[in-house]
Amino acid sequence: MTYSQHTRCIVGLNAGRNPKFDSTVNMWVFEEVVNGRKLTEIINTEHENVKYLPGHKLPENVVAVADLVEAVGGADVLLFVIPHQFISRVCGTMQGKIKGNALGMSLIKGVDEGPDGLKLISEVIREKLGISMSVLMGANIANEVAAEKFCETTIGCKEKAHGALLKELMQTDHFRVTVVEEADVVEICGALKNIVAVGAGFCDGLGFGDNTKAAVIRLGLMEMIAFARLFCSAGPVSAATFLESCGVADLITTCYGGRNRRVAEAFAKTGRSLEELETEMLCGQKLQGPATAAEVHVILKNKNLQDKFPLFTAVYEICFEGRPVTDFISFLQNHPAHL
Repeated sequence: MTYSQHTRCIVGLNAGRNPKFDSTVNMWVFEEVVNGRKLTEIINTEHENVKYLPGHKLPENVVAVADLVEAVGGADVLLFVIPHQFISRVCGTMQGKIKGNALGMSLIKGVDEGPDGLKLISEVIREKLGISMSVLMGANIANEVAAEKFCETTIGCKEKAHGALLKELMQTDHFRVTVVEEADVVEICGALKNIVAVGAGFCDGLGFGDNTKAAVIRLGLMEMIAFARLFCSAGPVSAATFLESCGVADLITTCYGGRNRRVAEAFAKTGRSLEELETEMLCGQKLQGPATAAEVHVILKNKNLQDKFPLFTAVYEICFEGRPVTDFISFLQNHPAHL
């Protein structure tokens, strides 16, 4: 198994105590030098990722591996947690180097705009690697999960047997897992909520209160549902999936505590560029909301649907076209009551 970020503690713990899984968990780590030492060396001797998740110990059966091919070779389960901009390159390196019957699960928040419109990240992985894919999305802020504070998450999986196995791998007393079949909707929720969180950050930076942020969350949820119903090809989209952790819970959490909200707030307050703030505030992590807004904008523009999604459009225009952030509220005031 190979994976990253806050799932490392959970997977390591469950793999170590469940004989169904190999007790050794390989974690691919992009090699960096931290305080004069290789990051993999620090993780494997001190059992802590001091750069990306400091203060939280990793199980000793989690092994950091700098070579991607070495990390994935022989794995039966592959968990993908990287910025979505890098997924094509990573999958290209993995092609022909993994088991053909491996199960994949993506925790990546984002979408891709292909020549035919929307392409989900799990679909990109499936096409490049030829493996069965599921997704995991939810209100799961990394340091809280690592600190074993109770939360929920959602696995989207079309195969019941695969969903049951992945739930067994992921669920703990403090990390409750629900499995649903609408995997496409689960994944779309995980991507689009970051756009809404950027809007929530704009509101905070402009000094608006909780009433305004509540409006942003509600209108953003409406656009998420409308987008899913337009672009999900797997079948009807039920409202019930949006009530799972991957939907409204993740949206609320991200709009109050996520990195997209924090950086967007600083952007509105300071007028500095998103790139500069990302470098300064995120310690090497990537900002997903603006990038996803740009990809969604291309999809909507190709369908001439920008006017149907004013919040998504506003975030894009403010981030990339120089629209003043103070215009954000006017987009909300002119938002249709129903989509």
